[in-house]
Amino acid sequence: MSWLGAIRTASGGLLRHKVQAVVLGMVLLVSTASATLGFALLAATNAPFDHAFGAQRGADVAVTVNAARTTQAKLAATAKLAGVIAAAGPFGQETVQIQFDGQPAGQLALTGRASPGGPVDDVVLTAGHWPDGPGQVVLDASPKAGQGGPGGGPVMGSTLPVTGVPGAAALVVVGFANSITNTADGWVTPAEIARLRAPGTPPSAQLLFRFTSAGSYAQVRADVAEVARTLPAGTVTGTSSWLAAQDAATGNGAIMEPFVVAFALIGLVMAVLIVGNVVSGAVVAGYHRIGVLKSLGLTPAQVVVVYLGRVGWPALAGCLAGVVAGNLLAVPVLHQSAAAYGVGRQQVPWWASIAAPLGMIVLTALAALGPALRAGRLSAAEAIAAGRAPRSGRGYAAHRLAARLRLPRPVGLGLAAPFARPARTVVSLAAIAFGATAVIFAFGLHASLGRAAASQTLSGTVPVQIQQFGPGSGPQQVPSAAQNAAVTAALRAQPGTEHDVAVYGGQVKVPGIAQNVNVQAFDGDAAWIDEGIIAGHWYGAPGEVDVNTVFLTQSGLAVGDTATVTIPTPPGPTGTTPVNPVTTTVTVRIAGEVFDPSRQPRLFASAQTLPGVATTANLDQFDVGLRPGTSAAGYIAAVNARLGSASPWAATGPDGGQFYLIASALIGMLALMVAVAAGLGVLNTVLMTTRDRVHDLGIFKALGMRPGQLLTMVVCWVAGPAVLAAVIAAPAAVALNTATIKAMAGTAHTGIPASFTQVFPPSRLALLSLAALAIAAAGALLPAGWAARARPSAALRAE
Repeated sequence: MSWLGAIRTASGGLLRHKVQAVVLGMVLLVSTASATLGFALLAATNAPFDHAFGAQRGADVAVTVNAARTTQAKLAATAKLAGVIAAAGPFGQETVQIQFDGQPAGQLALTGRASPGGPVDDVVLTAGHWPDGPGQVVLDASPKAGQGGPGGGPVMGSTLPVTGVPGAAALVVVGFANSITNTADGWVTPAEIARLRAPGTPPSAQLLFRFTSAGSYAQVRADVAEVARTLPAGTVTGTSSWLAAQDAATGNGAIMEPFVVAFALIGLVMAVLIVGNVVSGAVVAGYHRIGVLKSLGLTPAQVVVVYLGRVGWPALAGCLAGVVAGNLLAVPVLHQSAAAYGVGRQQVPWWASIAAPLGMIVLTALAALGPALRAGRLSAAEAIAAGRAPRSGRGYAAHRLAARLRLPRPVGLGLAAPFARPARTVVSLAAIAFGATAVIFAFGLHASLGRAAASQTLSGTVPVQIQQFGPGSGPQQVPSAAQNAAVTAALRAQPGTEHDVAVYGGQVKVPGIAQNVNVQAFDGDAAWIDEGIIAGHWYGAPGEVDVNTVFLTQSGLAVGDTATVTIPTPPGPTGTTPVNPVTTTVTVRIAGEVFDPSRQPRLFASAQTLPGVATTANLDQFDVGLRPGTSAAGYIAAVNARLGSASPWAATGPDGGQFYLIASALIGMLALMVAVAAGLGVLNTVLMTTRDRVHDLGIFKALGMRPGQLLTMVVCWVAGPAVLAAVIAAPAAVALNTATIKAMAGTAHTGIPASFTQVFPPSRLALLSLAALAIAAAGALLPAGWAARARPSAALRAE
């Protein structure tokens, strides 16, 4: 036969096996899409801050100055200092108090910029447009805690009234943007800054710099000192470093990497297994036709070409469609990933769109080449015999055992069938096991992250917090003792209050830790807050404290050890530093280690244990626990009404934990893709087995087997592998979940409470294990229905 005839034969075989071609194309589509998304996620988790910092020309240092103390010429001269490689500004800057949904919503540090681009801090606009008129604002794409109202944060078109400035000032949200180094909470036009300045407040401006050397905090401090020396004394009022932004981004987003890698590897392994199974099955299923074609004159080389072409065209179509689908799926996923990392924008790298389809095509060719070469070497008689039945003797023992168990005949035949094709059965079992593992793992990881979110954000126990951004607050203003007492009185008078405790913040020194240790001191019972305990217990006796993992790591101490804490002189009533500062030293015992994924050492204690911390200037917030059945939104509104418009305090809900919300969405999408791929793998296996045994099915129907019995038999072909896959998947998913959670905790530099991984009670694990049966049944029903509907005569005449 000529080569043209061989090509026509391949095309004819493709048209005669439309279902097989569609299955092959769909499997390659899902596998390529999964691979593209997996590569994109792996690239997104590879040093995202560093990549975005370079692309967006992030500011090494943002310097805030009092513009009234200097001139524009002196500010502009700072750009020519030795060591400055790029500078931007000065930009006018003001901190304003806003409201949202009728409730106080915190302070916004706003900067006046005519455009988002520039030599330093190239802001990425993620939605809407840049302010081009009065009363418009673009908000930072990752709102800080406390900026949103109780019903959620601002959206496009939201109106944010500004308090404390002349007139009825208000800002309309026209967009969202991202500054990689968090240089502002929002941006307005330069002319808007003057209108938003409170009476009596000196004008403020922002300078942005990139330096030749800014790789450490010491170098950054030296750079800032050089800038400050060129300006009049007292001009520099504040600074922020890129290193602090990097720590925050790494702490929030790096913990995504372990579970992203886990799902990406599962998806890639699934793709290899399923593609190999589909392609080899397509060739093996055609052995009978190969024998016929060889008897008609096809050479071994032409046989190889025929069957490589038979799988090549649907594989190519599936890969091309898959890379498009993968890019479309990656857009929302990478948008969420960029929000978690705070890097503005992430895109599918060009190499992922090439490597994924190319890799799948190569994999398809390799999977088809072996069976095709074997088919080419077979004689016509051997090929016809191989296409009609599996190797002699396979499965006989299983059929005899099923008969002895006195099972219904369709069930026995179905359960014994997989032993006739052991290699194909093993691949199908692996596909089902991987799919079920992904589903169980997804449920477990979602539950584990839910517990971590509840522990970190205290959303389950502290649904209401009272913070200093009420209508009567202002920048650098400290509430008076009377105003603080009014909050306590309002909480005690509110019927829904079950618990309330004042929380004081400060910094102390501990030997062995170079940096200051952040402190939270509770003035009252705080055990109900339910901080996640990793080891030990929540402090109870006088002199006991709890610390986070970073504290223990840096100090070299352990739970049960004692530590010396040096407390500085508390600031004065207006936040000023005393003229003659003194310190207080106390010895404390570490009672427990708490879950706190901060990269800073932290210490938790009662106000009585740390004298001098619980001062008016150090009061940060009030944590409130509600009685069962009390509406948090109604409670917040009632408390704010009771506090009144003159109070600097306002009630709000806790930070929802953006990372955990994004992680949960990613988990669901990735698990669904793996489960779909597993279902397609099962569909292919059952389809191939059905075609292998089409002659047998015709005989069964001719002998009186009803459609329902035939459907049961075909579904039972995958029941045994599905049960075994469930037995494998359950412990594998538990182990994978534990390892992933611990890896995520390791990247966040924290330990984890045991409860975070103990999310699989036996009843839940047994129920989730049914995912293996569901995946197997979903894949088997289509070919089983086809077999049940086929007429005996049609089945007996089929190949």
